Amino acid sequence: MSKIIASAAIRGAHSIAAKAEERLKTAIDEKGRDCEVEFPNTGYYLPIIYAMTGVAIKTLGDMEPVLERTKNLLPPVPAQHIHLPYLGHTLDAGMATLFAEEIIEALKYLEDPIPYFIASAPDEDHLWLGAADDKIMRERGIEFVDGTAPGFAACAGACPDSKTAVKLAKELQEKTLYVFLHADNNGVSMAEQLRDEGVQLGWETRLIPFGKDIYSAVFALGFASRAAMAFGGVQPGDFRRNLIYNKHRIFAFVLALGEVSDEWYATAAGAINYGFPTISYTPIPQILPTGVCMYEHVVSGVGFDEMVEKALQVRGLKVVTTKIDIPVAYGPAFEGERVRKEDMYAEINDMRTGKPSFEYVTTKPVSEVEDGKVEVVGPDLDDIEAGGSLALGIWVEVAGARMQPDFEPIIERHIHEMVNSASGILHIGQRDINWIRISKAAYETGFRMRHIGTILHARIQAEFSSILDKVQVTIYTDEEKARELRETARKTYHERDIRIAGLTDEAVDIFYSCSLCQSFAPDHICIVTPERSGLCGAYNWLDTKAANKINATGPNQPIEKGNCIDPIKGQWDKVNEFIHNASHRKIERMSAYSMMEDPMTSCGCFECISAILPLSNGVMIVDRDHADMTPSGMKFSSLAGSVGGGQQTPGFIGHSKYYIGSRKYISAEGGFKRITWMPKRLKEELRSMLEARAEEEGISGFVDMIADETVGITEEEIMEHCTAVGHPAMEMEPMI
Repeated sequence: MSKIIASAAIRGAHSIAAKAEERLKTAIDEKGRDCEVEFPNTGYYLPIIYAMTGVAIKTLGDMEPVLERTKNLLPPVPAQHIHLPYLGHTLDAGMATLFAEEIIEALKYLEDPIPYFIASAPDEDHLWLGAADDKIMRERGIEFVDGTAPGFAACAGACPDSKTAVKLAKELQEKTLYVFLHADNNGVSMAEQLRDEGVQLGWETRLIPFGKDIYSAVFALGFASRAAMAFGGVQPGDFRRNLIYNKHRIFAFVLALGEVSDEWYATAAGAINYGFPTISYTPIPQILPTGVCMYEHVVSGVGFDEMVEKALQVRGLKVVTTKIDIPVAYGPAFEGERVRKEDMYAEINDMRTGKPSFEYVTTKPVSEVEDGKVEVVGPDLDDIEAGGSLALGIWVEVAGARMQPDFEPIIERHIHEMVNSASGILHIGQRDINWIRISKAAYETGFRMRHIGTILHARIQAEFSSILDKVQVTIYTDEEKARELRETARKTYHERDIRIAGLTDEAVDIFYSCSLCQSFAPDHICIVTPERSGLCGAYNWLDTKAANKINATGPNQPIEKGNCIDPIKGQWDKVNEFIHNASHRKIERMSAYSMMEDPMTSCGCFECISAILPLSNGVMIVDRDHADMTPSGMKFSSLAGSVGGGQQTPGFIGHSKYYIGSRKYISAEGGFKRITWMPKRLKEELRSMLEARAEEEGISGFVDMIADETVGITEEEIMEHCTAVGHPAMEMEPMI
């Protein structure tokens, strides 16, 4: 153990503990011992102290005995000419440091204004986010358990320049790691460098700016402590199990990017208790023997070009990624990126631009598919000006001995996250309601339309190699050709939809989940039943069943219905239990057949929204292709903002077009007969399906009783129309 490091860490621990004592005394003098103190919105109190000691700090007075315990942990600073076994003393100093830092950070939440922005991402005026609340912990912590995110890099300080900071951040993101940002060097932090380069920060992109001083490292280590308690079953106060859990399950490390002070050494010593080593750019003394950490404890003098690989090696972490030959960074960390309008180079969106767009997977004989072939038919990004638009038909042809048509929609639905994982590319929706934005930064880096095909070939081959042998992709940006082929795709979409006709929810014991949209709506979980297709319209019950056969651990999981709680509303005990866990314990129950009581949550990829219209005692339905005002007083975009994002909003539900024709469509509220308004174009598109349902219900001429924008766009106009035509909703029991 290096005496230099030990001495510096112990000195730093004494310094931080003294500051904590001074600040706590000031706070008690001003506010009193009974003043409540907490990290916002958490049941874990001050999580490092809670995890290591079992003490739940609720007031300033609760901090005093913990601070005394902290001071008792502090070893004496080693004398200059006396050599001792320093490891134990250094680890004690490190843990004392974390206790003191956590007290300092908690006291900041008593300041006015609070120096942290309590949100999942910064805004223009606030950079530092401070402690993660329990909602973020539930959403993100599970990723450290299921391997989606193997660990995190706690970056302290700043890089030599902003470009290096961007390169380091993207390399860490590509390794699927979270990047926690702390501290500064000479007033400059890595978080500020990334912000200055226009990099999107926040939990969605896995780049989290915790705080500008080194004390904020407790937010990262507190997150690790909570992961052990929340997902590892470790009880508060069982410090040994908590530290062992983190050593073997949370593959984290510290990157020291600048000059290392005594307080930095002390904080790094705290991290070593968890088995988290430090890799330093500055040539500080090293601790190379193994011991508490899996391998080396401190490795220094590591250049930025080799820092990430060295960190993975020292931490004992092997990250397997699919290398894709595209000019932008690629990985799951970029799924949550947004491309704002002002940063957009090109947009593909039929509703906004009027140019056709769709994505389609079809099976071909092996002899007709050339593996790896990617072709663009039509103009490319170089042929339009910044802010322009293109048509886009993504036509994927696959072949393989085990491939079958039932698997096509499963592969097709994965286009969303495959394309979305490219940095600077935003993808929302599916089938013929897809929406893609390409950023100026991606274009300037060299991204072109063919790279969409490159991504799809690589990812489809990697993820579906068990069922197919060849993949070729054609990108149609020629507007006429894209429009022509979209009709072919739409026929197939329709054929897929009618395959499930005749199956009922009562006839099966298993439903299926779909969590593909959780990158955008972390608390949302879609429940797919024989009579309720996925909100996006891309998956029905047979599709999810097939998807589970392809990938038993994927986003489509079987759910035993269990005991029926309410056959009218559509609730089952095991379905509710699954939803509660899959929504990160936010949603307790879901009614499959009701829009008024515990409706299903919505993501953002739904084809349609149903909303209550109280005056007409019915509901309106609007699809995302309708850009004008609706009788609800909101356009589709505004409704989507209110309904989407994993919210459970009584009176509003997102759903597929096909679900409108289901016998289970809001059947708890009277079902199909409640429809009083929908856009004329949608009504005509679905007329045959609507007429078939009306015939089942024994209502002659029902489709023409449904108002549209030619009748009116206010509730009063719709009520007058429904009264005049004798719409059955007017005679039904009130919805509210």
